[in-house]
Amino acid sequence: MADLSLRNVKKIYDNTVVAVQAFNLEIADKEFIVLVGPSGCGKSTTLRMVAGLEDITEGEIYIGGRKVNTVPPKDRDIAMVFQNYALYPHMTVYDNIAYGLKLRKFPKRVIDQKVREAAEILDITELLGRKPKALSGGQRQRVAIGRAIVREPQVFLMDEPLSNLDAKLRNQMRSEIIKLRQKVNTTFIYVTHDQTEAMTLGDRIVIMKEGFVQQVGTPQEVFHHPANLFVAGFIGTPQMNIFDAQLIRDGERYFVELGGLRVELSAEKTARLLAGDVASQPVKLGLRPEHLTLTDRDEAVFAAVDVSEMMGSAVHIHVSACGQDVVIVVPLSEEEETENLPMGLPVRFTFRGSAAHVFDAETGQNLEYPRAEPSQASAVEEAPPAEDSQDAFPEEPEEMTEEALAAAKLGDPFEDY
Repeated sequence: MADLSLRNVKKIYDNTVVAVQAFNLEIADKEFIVLVGPSGCGKSTTLRMVAGLEDITEGEIYIGGRKVNTVPPKDRDIAMVFQNYALYPHMTVYDNIAYGLKLRKFPKRVIDQKVREAAEILDITELLGRKPKALSGGQRQRVAIGRAIVREPQVFLMDEPLSNLDAKLRNQMRSEIIKLRQKVNTTFIYVTHDQTEAMTLGDRIVIMKEGFVQQVGTPQEVFHHPANLFVAGFIGTPQMNIFDAQLIRDGERYFVELGGLRVELSAEKTARLLAGDVASQPVKLGLRPEHLTLTDRDEAVFAAVDVSEMMGSAVHIHVSACGQDVVIVVPLSEEEETENLPMGLPVRFTFRGSAAHVFDAETGQNLEYPRAEPSQASAVEEAPPAEDSQDAFPEEPEEMTEEALAAAKLGDPFEDY
């Protein structure tokens, strides 16, 4: 176990493509950190720099207080789980998990103990005699995780380990990773593009866009207090509704006006806006679908139904309001039933002042939490395709994927992790 520090880390490809820009993060011992963002945002590149698979253009990385900028992967005491499993097809599960330990010349008794302990943790003991081709996707991923567990690393790195699984297996493996975290009790850095994984797994979430860190916080913080429009739209399903609205300051009170409806902001939000001395201005108003309420009151926003979707425990109503598409989530009790609302049906909705998020109309910054926007001086382009490679693992180990080849330069691709 170890703490980890990334200080002003930057990655530039070919002196032109900026993949990661001024990345700063302090990770505590045994903390579970999730890097999340769209494809090309720099999350996998950051992970590969921690692993030592990518050189750092600028900045410093410390693991357990030791600077590791020039330390090869095999000497960083980390373990990495790849997106594509990268198992040896000709070896049994037992041998795949044990292979790195054998190369490092651990005694047979110790190897057997470690392999069987890892298999028990992952509930794959009955699979130890099988080969990868006889395993499901979820079982293969467990084997890949087991291979990393036996290393007992200081830091556990996971690069989109569930992206190749179907929805049911992803849900199952998420719960398995949560259990694993409690059993292994080490520092985790987990990369994903799936915000559901980020919200359910992470102690803290690092949200990235085009190489820049947009916000770092607990799942609750990034959901309830998004730093900007990007975070607000990225976190939450269905996506947050964004409106053009007006913020009005009346002495020490704040209101938002939308579609003829005026709503006073909560005392908590008002206090933060007063602290920033925010003036009346046009704003982008963020309202989550689950925070909109259908009403019969005249003081409301008028809308017309486009589509209603029955989701079991709730109905997602898509309406046209204020010249745009809006989603309203209406929860249902166990006894309630509903029919699809006809297209064009007039409805009205309202919202609470505590649920309103006000963003600067130009910068997109949350006006409750003003801070300097990250410099966009460098034109940030999408990182090379290697970051989100979807290649399947080949039939023979010598034709390995890019991730495994990158590691192989230091010997066995798995032993070095």
